[in-house]
Amino acid sequence: MMLDLKKLHPSSVQFDYFSEKFSRFEADYYRYSNMNIPLSFLTDDILFAMSESQVNYFYLPSFKAKDNRDHFYIFKVRMQPDNHQVRTYEYIRHVFALK
Repeated sequence: MMLDLKKLHPSSVQFDYFSEKFSRFEADYYRYSNMNIPLSFLTDDILFAMSESQVNYFYLPSFKAKDNRDHFYIFKVRMQPDNHQVRTYEYIRHVFALK
């Protein structure tokens, strides 16, 4: 999926990049991902996909995982108190299946 910058204002959706929770997301992502692309190159696409799909998770399919299992990275979506146009995705946990 290509990021359509015309549809997404750069600051309208974001990760909580400087938190311990985002560091945990990075660690969990690298633990299971078999992709040669650094996460930092994928974050805009991940945010765009979650925002457009209106879901609170990022899905890593089994064929892109080191252990050949599906992986889901769950986020809590928070609206900024001073600007309700900005959504921040805060990492919660990793799971192998959605229930």
